[in-house]
Amino acid sequence: MPPTDPTDPTDALNLVNAGYVADLYDQYRRDPSSVDPEWRSLFDSGAGGFEPVSSEGSEGNGDAPAASEAETESPASATTEAAPAKPTGEDQAARVPDGATPIKGPAARLAQNMTASLGVPTATSFREVEVATLEARRRELNGQIAPRKVSFTHLIGWAIVRAATGQPSMSHAYAEVDGQAYRIDPGAINLGLAVDVERRDGSRFLVVPVIRAADGMDFPAFHARYEELVEKARTNKLSPDDFVGATITLTNPGTLGTTASVPRLMPNQGTIVATGTIRDVGPARRMTITSTYDHRIIQGAESGLFLQRIERLLGGADGFYADLFGALGARVADVTTDEPMPSPDEAAGAPAPIAATTAGDGTATDT
Repeated sequence: MPPTDPTDPTDALNLVNAGYVADLYDQYRRDPSSVDPEWRSLFDSGAGGFEPVSSEGSEGNGDAPAASEAETESPASATTEAAPAKPTGEDQAARVPDGATPIKGPAARLAQNMTASLGVPTATSFREVEVATLEARRRELNGQIAPRKVSFTHLIGWAIVRAATGQPSMSHAYAEVDGQAYRIDPGAINLGLAVDVERRDGSRFLVVPVIRAADGMDFPAFHARYEELVEKARTNKLSPDDFVGATITLTNPGTLGTTASVPRLMPNQGTIVATGTIRDVGPARRMTITSTYDHRIIQGAESGLFLQRIERLLGGADGFYADLFGALGARVADVTTDEPMPSPDEAAGAPAPIAATTAGDGTATDT
């Protein structure tokens, strides 16, 4: 199996981001000047199987590109061999079930990609995480840094980066070259953010922009880049470079009330982490986190320890909140490196999770 190249934008664009890119490519074909220069350069180059539009007569006129010479050839000159007979309308109707609607465009590309993802043998670990400390510390932090705001998913994403920094194998990838299997160490933690984008017509598609080298950032830099990427996704301003290099991904279907999820893992990544909704379980506040991983290079014990590490960080281990508060200029008098669980009164007063404001799978849509 020839490996895909995690540094090649066309690989990332033709996987889970295909729906977003297909929309842009359709826009480019109608009017090349209507897309951002980075996208036009990519499409003009013909990379990734995107057929460039002839520049003649297509600049800013909004017209579809003229048919190529091959497209306008007469049937007699197109080939010297008889083409296979096409099925008649009656034959096709006989094969299509009643009520069937063709899947086209971005949705068809996404369907193909999800089928292709079955080629990655995965397993999934589940962990129930106590979140009383997470809720209380987030409330405390936002009270000090207003009008700035830190979401639950900002904190969870940062915990994933911290945990993966200490356990980098979770972001390794698998590849085969001439039948030889390889483990690929990307040398950095590149966090993909699964963002669900809603079109004006109400349809939705998924994009996964990437915070590259997140392990080399402090929390303010991570937060700023996170917000920048999600805003670009919402405003349709993501560039090809924004999709490159994800080694581990965070998706947050919990914003829609989903309790737990087992998402698909794309090639070139080691793990995808999904978070469920925060809920009451007896007197406790809990959230389910799953780790779906490439079982060819990551084993169940590693995934379990990874989730355990995330839970410990969200509970305040290793100065997680002390470092974070300090980096944002917040008071840290009651946040220590030996972070205690909040008292029952404090936990009871923690705010309930706030529903998503825009995107179902978008990792920055909770508030």
